[in-house]
Amino acid sequence: METTDGAKRLKQVIDRLATGAAPADVKREFHELIKGASAEEVASMEQSLIDGGLPVEEVQRLCEVHADIFKGGLEKQPRANRLPGHPVHTYLAENRQARRRLRALRLAGFFGDLTAIRHATDELRPIIVHYTRKENQLFPFLERTGFTGPSRVMWGKHDEIRTRFKALDEAVATGNLAAARREARSLAGQIGTVMFMEERILFPTALKRLSPSDWATVRAGEEAIGFAWVKPGAVWDPGLVSKNPEGGMYGNLDAAIASATAHQSLLAVADGRPDSVPLSEGALPRKVLDLMLKNLPLDVSFVDANDRVLYYSDSPHRVFPRSPGVIGRAVQNCHPQKSVATVERILEAFKKKEKDKADFWIQMGDRFIIISYKALYDDDGTYLGTLESSWDATDIRALQGQRRLLDW
Repeated sequence: METTDGAKRLKQVIDRLATGAAPADVKREFHELIKGASAEEVASMEQSLIDGGLPVEEVQRLCEVHADIFKGGLEKQPRANRLPGHPVHTYLAENRQARRRLRALRLAGFFGDLTAIRHATDELRPIIVHYTRKENQLFPFLERTGFTGPSRVMWGKHDEIRTRFKALDEAVATGNLAAARREARSLAGQIGTVMFMEERILFPTALKRLSPSDWATVRAGEEAIGFAWVKPGAVWDPGLVSKNPEGGMYGNLDAAIASATAHQSLLAVADGRPDSVPLSEGALPRKVLDLMLKNLPLDVSFVDANDRVLYYSDSPHRVFPRSPGVIGRAVQNCHPQKSVATVERILEAFKKKEKDKADFWIQMGDRFIIISYKALYDDDGTYLGTLESSWDATDIRALQGQRRLLDW
């Protein structure tokens, strides 16, 4: 089956769904369409739809409807599988753990009281770490192969699940049992749909698109995000893979970072020390500069003039998750789809010098977070990029009176 032709026919099917056709009416047509197609071909069809102008939000809105139609044709596809330690093996192990907890949540959604629903929800909540790791480590490498649309749609589904968790928490907190049961059933259904799409489309496609050395680099950055319920195995050794980068985009993590920053390398000889970085006032050993940035009371990252992420401070108190997979990534792909248009407007305003900063503040649970974007220009006024900083200002906001140096 030609992917382009398949994408046109797939768009016709989705258009019929969008105009109100019942899924059952188009299910047979879709099954015939994807009969014999691989998971990668189905993913390519979806990518073609987005490349052809179908908004990501529209694909996301219809995702669960056409996922149900996908299911009949794709459930015969073999599941992806890899040795313990490989990122895909870890994702699948997390899904096995999640399925056990999904059954408990579904049961609570029909028969449970508020205590049972709260317990089942908390048991399942670590799935958010699973999604965050995909967004920060797996998706960047897929984007480098041109696979951007389906991952952006899936990120949107992740955000819907995050929102559903919040709605469920609110229903439990207010004692609304009927709403809590309804939200629990909906949450379980959404998570189950994402798991199916992961195992039947996303992971098989990723295994075909990414090289062994790509996977080694993905694995190298996973610890920065963490894992849900499981600890990665050790049979698959990314260290051995990274020594043989043939066919890979990056042989290892150092190479990935070097590729993103080579044209703006800061390594220079200053004050007689080969590891010193010359600054506008003085110079600092590279190691000291790195430690200073890591230990600032805020997180910083830098996006260059081409909208590529060149740096983030790997601080222990990080407000938002970051991992090495973000280096070299288009900043637009570092945000959920609903925020991309705003990010692009900010960057465009910075490049045109209409504005040079943008500040935001949000409430994350009981924490008050400030996010700031600052345009950077050289002495000639050329736009170099954007500095992003974020910090937890909860404690600062609560300060009263004064404490002087002599009070220490």
